[in-house]
Amino acid sequence: MVEVGIFDSLRRRGKGGQKPGTLRKANATDTRHLEEWTSSRHGVEAYVEPRTTVTETTVVLIAHDGEWTRRRIDSLEAAQQFGHRLSIPVYEVARVGYPQRMREYTERKKRGQA
Repeated sequence: MVEVGIFDSLRRRGKGGQKPGTLRKANATDTRHLEEWTSSRHGVEAYVEPRTTVTETTVVLIAHDGEWTRRRIDSLEAAQQFGHRLSIPVYEVARVGYPQRMREYTERKKRGQA
């Protein structure tokens, strides 16, 4: 006979009640962050990252100075609709790569100069 503890089923779940190995989908909090971030900066562009084995589709927003943020988004189409709604360009990272200003910002931040 196998003993099962009362909390075993809870331990098998990850954050937010998800089973381990389940990818978290985009939610309203993600979208709200992206909208607020975009509205508080200028020159913002969106770069869509495809789904991988460890993360769902994500979008990286990059401002004019290279500052950036990343959040989950439902799909490439959802990112394009988001960009259209906020009047920002949307690119696919797999096709165009990341802009140099993002790498420069990240490097400055590492050195404490951002």
